[in-house]
Amino acid sequence: MIPVAFQALTSTASGVTVGVLLALSLAAFVAGWVDSVVGGGGLIQLPALVIGLPAETSTPVVLGTNKLSSIAGTLVAAATYLRRIRVPVEVVLPLVAAAFAGSAAGSSAARFVPKEVLTPIVLAAVVLVGAYTWFRPTMGRTHESRHSGWALTWRSGSIGGAVGFYDGILGPGTGSFFVIAIVVVLGFGFLEGTLVAKLANLTTNLASLLVFGFHGEVLWILGGVMAAANLAGGLLGARMALRHGNDFIRAVFLVVITVLAAKLAWDTVAQWA
Repeated sequence: MIPVAFQALTSTASGVTVGVLLALSLAAFVAGWVDSVVGGGGLIQLPALVIGLPAETSTPVVLGTNKLSSIAGTLVAAATYLRRIRVPVEVVLPLVAAAFAGSAAGSSAARFVPKEVLTPIVLAAVVLVGAYTWFRPTMGRTHESRHSGWALTWRSGSIGGAVGFYDGILGPGTGSFFVIAIVVVLGFGFLEGTLVAKLANLTTNLASLLVFGFHGEVLWILGGVMAAANLAGGLLGARMALRHGNDFIRAVFLVVITVLAAKLAWDTVAQWA
């Protein structure tokens, strides 16, 4: 028998049933695991929220609740990586500063740029990234930073600004784009690149959550329950990534990129049908 307190919780969590809350928590757990390994958990959690929440729930509320849940898993994953991997401050500072600014700019521009124009462009980019990773099996297996000084600073800032802008204007697969850009452009291994990507993604998520929270567009109780599940998934995923290393992360990355490409292809076909 379900405790009365739990039933009361579900009734306050924007009217979802016990079954829906459990399903959303499971989706948040899996999303946290995927996000902590390589990014892309939003491909699981965001559609689950769209399906699970009442039809009258506005898009900003769905996005805001998703950010509340996501930020918990990203935070615990970053903390887990930080215990084992040195933080490259010279990379992280320009990256996160530009990511915050880029995310804010992207969010502001989102209302002016038709999504049907962006989706095919992102789809092409995802296919190219997936193909590049597949045909470069040694890429990201070792950590060999290629730049220093100003060359490193402007490259890190450019990655943060570009991917942060994408996160603000569209969003799916942001963590994966951070990882692949850091690996390809800066020469990081997948493991080290994932840590830096977590810190950047944490920044963009926080920027979005502040905006949505300020406008009252977050379901705090439901998001809090999902955040706990996302946190547990993030902790498990980060520990597995640290244990199994670059090859494991590369394999998960290719799976996530394939799923992202399939979703974007579906969206492209649907919007032009």
